[in-house]
Amino acid sequence: MIILVTGTDTEVGKTIATAALAVHHAGGEGDRRGAVAVVKPAQTGVGADEPGDLAEVSRLTGLTELHEGVRLRDPLAPTTAARRAEVPLPSVESQAKFIDDVARSHDTVLVEGAGGLLVGLDGDGNDLSDLATHLTTPFTFVVVVRSGLGTLNHTGLTVEALRSRNLPIEGLIIGSWPAEPDLAEQCNLEDLPVTTGVPVIARIPAGAGRLDRAAFLAAAPGWFG
Repeated sequence: MIILVTGTDTEVGKTIATAALAVHHAGGEGDRRGAVAVVKPAQTGVGADEPGDLAEVSRLTGLTELHEGVRLRDPLAPTTAARRAEVPLPSVESQAKFIDDVARSHDTVLVEGAGGLLVGLDGDGNDLSDLATHLTTPFTFVVVVRSGLGTLNHTGLTVEALRSRNLPIEGLIIGSWPAEPDLAEQCNLEDLPVTTGVPVIARIPAGAGRLDRAAFLAAAPGWFG
């Protein structure tokens, strides 16, 4: 199974959500972590020798099957960063083929997108939803969302975009859930599944990315359900 992790915006917690999903699908601290792989087709805003999002996934989970595609220094959408760097981006067809190849030897492949759903990933402006249509392995989407005001609209638009393309959605993950949620956040937790028709499958505590590996592995399974 391939799980495509997208978000309603940038900086909503996709990387930590991806790490949590990896632990969830590997069965926590068991030795099945090798059954999970993570792919990041485009990493922007990081220099050649700097740690990217996959380094954070590795630090938190201990996963070693990590595959980064193109890396671009400017903290911009991949198509914009590639144009400025005069670097060609691989087509979403070739990216999908690579992900399918990884899926042949793993139970679960997590694919972390760049920014939101409709951010371009190749030179033709195709996005994560277009990439999904070229996959031959069964797949689904998980949408990482904010907890506060505005999330109902942003989440609704992302879910609507996926449904208009007949793409499956497993659920929503709240990428940063505060220890003391305010009234809007409490109401959003109830309203998100009602307004979108998609369940909230996990709430990741604010600051979870600061945990060490042992604490993250122990805690992550409890964030689901």
